[in-house]
Amino acid sequence: MQPMSKQPHQPTINNENLAPIVLFVFARPDHTGTTLRALAANHLASQSDLIVYSDAARNETENIRVNEVRAIVRSTPGFRSIRLIERDSNYGLARNIIEGVTEVCVRHGRAIVMEDDLVTSPQFLTFMNLALERYAGDPRVWHISGWNYPIDPSGLGDAFFLRVMNCWGWATWADRWVHFEKDTDLLLTRFNKKMIRRFDLENSGAFWSQVIGNNKGTINTWAIYWYATIFLNNGLCLNPAQSFISNIGLDGSGTHGSRHHKEYATCSGPDHQVIFPEIVEEAPVAIDRITAFYRQLQPSVARRVIRKAKSLLNVLQGSA
Repeated sequence: MQPMSKQPHQPTINNENLAPIVLFVFARPDHTGTTLRALAANHLASQSDLIVYSDAARNETENIRVNEVRAIVRSTPGFRSIRLIERDSNYGLARNIIEGVTEVCVRHGRAIVMEDDLVTSPQFLTFMNLALERYAGDPRVWHISGWNYPIDPSGLGDAFFLRVMNCWGWATWADRWVHFEKDTDLLLTRFNKKMIRRFDLENSGAFWSQVIGNNKGTINTWAIYWYATIFLNNGLCLNPAQSFISNIGLDGSGTHGSRHHKEYATCSGPDHQVIFPEIVEEAPVAIDRITAFYRQLQPSVARRVIRKAKSLLNVLQGSA
């Protein structure tokens, strides 16, 4: 595959000012190795600095795998430099990402953010750096995503804008990230019913339920707060029509991964330079298709009733 050819009126890449890649890892050696090999195969990897935040183990079994991961990171070739930050206590994914992205943005002004279960196509870093350069001075654009939903891409061009934030391979700038705030109580007071409906893509249940889950303490996540920050500031997120990312963590091995979410795992990645949209506005057709995608994932009322009835029956049989 050849590097992307330059298109007229498009941004160019300054190889001396590439965004650092920030990778968050924990205790999955196989996933981490696959992620790093794919990243190193990117056209800009050898000119890019890689900063890895390695979370600490919670027990001895995890400690063995954490040390394996750290050894893999140290021995990985293909980048201009690698800096490994080893946490000495377990931060958890949310805190590790929030603090790590904040540190890198303060120091470098921008960041490309990855987790240890994301496999990139060879054009990923090129797309992200070009987009960061193209929209750096546009305060309407807050977030660059390397992944797109498995929806029909027709009519969307090479890339398009959404209000919705995707966190599988993403990038942002320091002057946007500085507004990030993880405050559930604030969201519950600032969002009215109309805002919740729009935020949740017509009450799809995909997003607002995460705010409620954090509020109840059943989950502890970070991404929904970044989406909420962007939403409250009327920001937009750039998405590629064809994903540059495939998630290999939907095998149940991750903190929030599940085998039931394989519908999301897409990656094709165009081999030409993406032509960015000149008009910065949300693509309504993309919102409609993503809303329909979430509706298809929702179980019907009948299926929910049957499932609950089967669960109750299993409980009764177990106690008999």
